[in-house]
Amino acid sequence: MSKNKKQAIACIISAAFFFALMNLFVKLSGDLPVWQKSLFRNLVAMFIALSVVIKNRTSLKIERKNYFPMAVRCIAGTVGILFNFYAIGRLNIADASMLNKLSPFFAMIFSIFIMKEKPKKIEWATIIIAFVGALFVIKPTFNMESFPAVMGLLSGVGAGLAYACVRKLSTGGVAGPVIVFYFSMFSCVSVLPAVIATYEPMTLAQFAFLLLAGLSAAGGQFSITSAYSKAPAKEISVFDYTQVLFAAMLSFVVLGDLPDWLSFVGYAVIIGVAVFKWKYEISKR
Repeated sequence: MSKNKKQAIACIISAAFFFALMNLFVKLSGDLPVWQKSLFRNLVAMFIALSVVIKNRTSLKIERKNYFPMAVRCIAGTVGILFNFYAIGRLNIADASMLNKLSPFFAMIFSIFIMKEKPKKIEWATIIIAFVGALFVIKPTFNMESFPAVMGLLSGVGAGLAYACVRKLSTGGVAGPVIVFYFSMFSCVSVLPAVIATYEPMTLAQFAFLLLAGLSAAGGQFSITSAYSKAPAKEISVFDYTQVLFAAMLSFVVLGDLPDWLSFVGYAVIIGVAVFKWKYEISKR
């Protein structure tokens, strides 16, 4: 296994942890408009990305060939965030997380068209098995015909398309912090009118939770951008399902929720397929 691939796997697992933290803080922030939550989530990431760009003296200029994938990354990512936050606020958090966790599957599909990366049968199988394991953990109880559930599903589609575009941009020479900056800036600007129109005063606790959500999102965004810049989605996306494990652990520590036996079955499936995938990649070398 190459050094880049090992780093990519480490980055995507780090991103999974940060995004699990983000979802927890978003849930704890209470019933605020999704626009308001999205603004805080991306404002923090934008300033962190800008500081990294300035520190490294990286140019914000991108080549014309990268305009379209950057635009798609920004739009798809923003829509995915809004739909995810909407679902978290109206569905059981486990249901919303499961729907959004379809993103690696969609990333692999979109990468077929965007990056011309055709997965092998065994790689399709690992993604599907990991998805089944995630179902054991979160035990969805939703009605797929309901509007919030559809929004949750679309959040996974948006995130998957965004991650595929990140891979395209990275191979096109666009630095990770630049991608994060433009995406975060676009998201902030696009939701600002709605925030102004629907703004609700926040308590100190709500402000703190949204600030923590923003910091967690920044960590996740930098990690996921780095991961997909170092390796194809089809080779690393299965490890993104570790977010389910992190979410379960955080729920137990913070909320006192003890997983049942079905969850432990899911843990075994997810970890098992991740280890199998890792060994399979090593054996090919």
